[in-house]
Amino acid sequence: MRVYLQSLGCRLNYAEMTALGRQLTGVGHELAASVAEADLCVLNSCAVTGEAARQSRQLARQLARANPAGRFIITGCYATLEGEAVAQLPNVALVVGNTRKDELLALVQELDADCKLQTANRSPQSAICNPQSVSRTRAFVKVQDGCRHRCTFCIVTVARGAERSRPVAEVVAEVNALHAEGCQEVVLTAVHLGGYGADLGSELTDLVAGLLAETRIPRLRLSSLEPFDLAPEFFDLWPQSAGRLMPHLHLPAQSGSDAVLRRMARRNRVADFEALVSAARAAIPGLTVTTDLIAGFPGETADDFEQTVAFARRVGFAHLHIFPFSARAGTAAARFSGQTAAAERKRRARILGDLDLELGRAARESFVGQERSVLWENAEESYPVPSNGTVTWTGLTDNYLRARTSAAAGVDLHNRITRTRLLRLDGDVLWGSIAED
Repeated sequence: MRVYLQSLGCRLNYAEMTALGRQLTGVGHELAASVAEADLCVLNSCAVTGEAARQSRQLARQLARANPAGRFIITGCYATLEGEAVAQLPNVALVVGNTRKDELLALVQELDADCKLQTANRSPQSAICNPQSVSRTRAFVKVQDGCRHRCTFCIVTVARGAERSRPVAEVVAEVNALHAEGCQEVVLTAVHLGGYGADLGSELTDLVAGLLAETRIPRLRLSSLEPFDLAPEFFDLWPQSAGRLMPHLHLPAQSGSDAVLRRMARRNRVADFEALVSAARAAIPGLTVTTDLIAGFPGETADDFEQTVAFARRVGFAHLHIFPFSARAGTAAARFSGQTAAAERKRRARILGDLDLELGRAARESFVGQERSVLWENAEESYPVPSNGTVTWTGLTDNYLRARTSAAAGVDLHNRITRTRLLRLDGDVLWGSIAED
């Protein structure tokens, strides 16, 4: 059977579909390059905001229009929270909540057997691809699911359920398999990455140490980490990693006002966050720090917002991921008094957007003149070819900054890691010169 996998939302959703793709090909199914070529489509939906839920519905309908004869499995957070509505969408054969997501391979197999789908008449020239391995540079690996905390704005903890961690040995085996397939970088993803191991009697440090000891993956990166999960000694892992643990941390702050943090039921305060970042920067040379900020949370006064702006400037984030507050049904914050008007939420988000551009440029400029490790991803065909016939390549530095370089035609940089001297900033991209053969 030919299966098309589609994902909306977070990296965790993407990692889950990637893992399912590897499972499907492992038992003989093929991954279709487009929904039109597929017998079955699996859509991993999102519901982090009301807009994300709307986009999930819209995408499901678009996929059904593209393949009216196809059958669809809808899974993920939107399917979990609004399963009855999802079941009414076109061509839906099965709705799978998050608690049954680990059963997707078996459910696909059952559906294949029940439907007796025939694929022998398909053209053997049809493009088939693994969505994870199109570039084979980076892979997202799910290590944990669920969250024990109840931030008042978050519906994902409701949709994902109790915390569940994968054993270290299981994650090690997957990372080794991905490395053998050609991946040079693995990104550990989770709902509550910092809470890894709480259900196993271990912690995230044990997982990272195990991966560093039992794999040879050149680059290991951590996705979003709640600041209240980390102790300063956690950062001792970086000097011990021989450069394999990437110097980038995404620490969701959500606000720079202690009053707003209390209303959010966050477990840290502004001073705690700033002290943690200082400890991280002292231990990890070249570190970049990115964050999430919510604009216009219920009860956020003009002074609270100004505190958030000042906080972001003090920390010097390399990127701000900005969310205008969305009153998500089912969360405590949706029922709070003091809801900020939509126009004001958007205005504050625009101010933070301008600040993001300013801080991002300053962060990138601070690395001009330095040598950084870059994992090159692909040649940019759309980028103007210089008169000397060189080819422009794009990749990511170890500290998660977009980089470009020029290479002679015929030189293949794809999936190579090189030391690169960063020469100048062009927009939000650092141009560099490879510092080794």
